[in-house]
Amino acid sequence: MDTVIHTNGLSKSFGDVDALKPLDLAVAKHAIFGFLGPNGAGKTTLMKLLLGLIQPSSGSATIFGEDIVKGSVEIRSRVGYLPQEPRFYEFMTARQTLDFTARFFFRGPQQAIDQRVDEMLELVGLSDKADRPIKGFSGGERQRLGIAQAQVNYPDLLILDEPAAALDPLGRRDVLAIMARLREHTTIFYSTHILDDVQQVSDTVAILNQGKLAAHGSINTLLNGSDKIVFTMDVQGNVARAKAIAQAQAWVTDVKTVATDTGTQMLVTVTDETVAQSQLLRLLMTDEQLVVSNYGRKTAELEDVFVGIVEGNKNDNK
Repeated sequence: MDTVIHTNGLSKSFGDVDALKPLDLAVAKHAIFGFLGPNGAGKTTLMKLLLGLIQPSSGSATIFGEDIVKGSVEIRSRVGYLPQEPRFYEFMTARQTLDFTARFFFRGPQQAIDQRVDEMLELVGLSDKADRPIKGFSGGERQRLGIAQAQVNYPDLLILDEPAAALDPLGRRDVLAIMARLREHTTIFYSTHILDDVQQVSDTVAILNQGKLAAHGSINTLLNGSDKIVFTMDVQGNVARAKAIAQAQAWVTDVKTVATDTGTQMLVTVTDETVAQSQLLRLLMTDEQLVVSNYGRKTAELEDVFVGIVEGNKNDNK
């Protein structure tokens, strides 16, 4: 795997507080890497370490193969960063802001800088508002301008801190669409607490809890990583009979029922997905007094995985 970020036992302590415990992490090139965790989990500490704003207590990390301490200046020339609450000079326009930022990176002709600024305004959908003062921008427009500013130097890595946290649904949609478009050009490493956003755009996820890496893998791995195969169905009629039929099958290991507003939901845990897919519903439908609807394999939501990991860790520490 061609990695952009690689950490090896990276940690940070503030006095007696272990803000980040030894962390081993790899972020692949052109990944959209979602970094999750409850408040105080260590997400911001990790970002500050990667950006060279603070130094590690132990361990090491590389970005583009450069050590984050020794090669911090070189790394930052290739990184774009969006803080959680980007700040701008309110009297300046979006075009002026991007032109000002671009001059820190480019020394070429003004025409080339103007072209890059226009590209960024088009990318984030602000071309029609390019020459308006930022003081009149909405929260979503400011966030999009922040992404354009972070991307203006053609970064090989884009680090975004809660890029859609304060936005309404339309603003979040716009930011997620921009992130998806940027995948072709850069690697995106971002933190968030909006789990639905992660599930929409990320291909890899890490969950940090109490300064420790609690889970790491692709979205599919986290959502389907359990060794349990569970089929769910809404059942009306003779539920006891349906439960008995399912329990009688050699490939069924557990049957649970949960009362719902419209009847009963039955959760059947099986050892063989193929057999269950072809036989389970057919067996249940042999009872004419039984109505089965919404049948299929149970799929996890990222929220379920996240809560299970965090709550599980809390219980382990009791």
